[in-house]
Amino acid sequence: MATTQAENTVTTYPTASGDTVSSTVPVGAVYAESSALNWGASLVEGAVVLDDTVASNAPWSAVVKKGHVLTIVDVGGNQSADCLIYNADDPEERYSVPDTLAWQGNAYVRTGTVLHSSEGRPLMTVVANEIDRQDTIGGACGKESNSLRYGHHVMFHHGCRENFLAEAARHGLGVRDLVSNLNWFMNVPVEADGALGIVDGMSAPGRRVAVRAETDVLVLVSNCPQMNNPCNDFNPTPLRMIVVDPQSPASPGSPDSGSPQSAQHPSTPEGAA
Repeated sequence: MATTQAENTVTTYPTASGDTVSSTVPVGAVYAESSALNWGASLVEGAVVLDDTVASNAPWSAVVKKGHVLTIVDVGGNQSADCLIYNADDPEERYSVPDTLAWQGNAYVRTGTVLHSSEGRPLMTVVANEIDRQDTIGGACGKESNSLRYGHHVMFHHGCRENFLAEAARHGLGVRDLVSNLNWFMNVPVEADGALGIVDGMSAPGRRVAVRAETDVLVLVSNCPQMNNPCNDFNPTPLRMIVVDPQSPASPGSPDSGSPQSAQHPSTPEGAA
């Protein structure tokens, strides 16, 4: 678990009506310098074609070619990587939660899960996974939902919805293109009565998931800015995105072709929000 930055510190915020509200939620939280970070490596052998760091609270996107494998590294542990997937050649075909769950007959995403599109076609397949189960029913946080859940004092905190909109705009996509998403590394158990909960994560620094593109796909990720519940210990940390081509051999001595940690990455990334 990442290092807690604020514990039982009560802060008073003004409201639009002129009243005040008290909260223990830290405002503008970023990860502590003492956080344990593990930058990991690709879960699949192959030539590295992309290796990006996603700062805490930030969005990311890339086109992953058919046959290439994207490894997402939970660098600090329990940091939700909210994810949307589109057919790169026709973004109107996009990831579908109901199609994916119906095809596999299971509410959770695990190794072997095929991520289906709104047309019922495979977009990506989970080929390796270091977490028991991944979530695809919890949805994405946003300013409106955060205000309802935590109070109006957080109405100015951007969420994954805002990250998605900002990153989608770079690809000519907008509000109508946002659909239900995946939440890599988030723990949303389904209880016996069908109730859902957002509870402590099962991840840890350096844990990974790898997904193979079954067609050329556009992948959008929001490194969740959620700092209003204790899932990530109010300590948002970076993500690492590694895309490899399994059909091409890794470069000799490449630190990302299976080694436990890359020396190319600093202990704290630039651009942390």
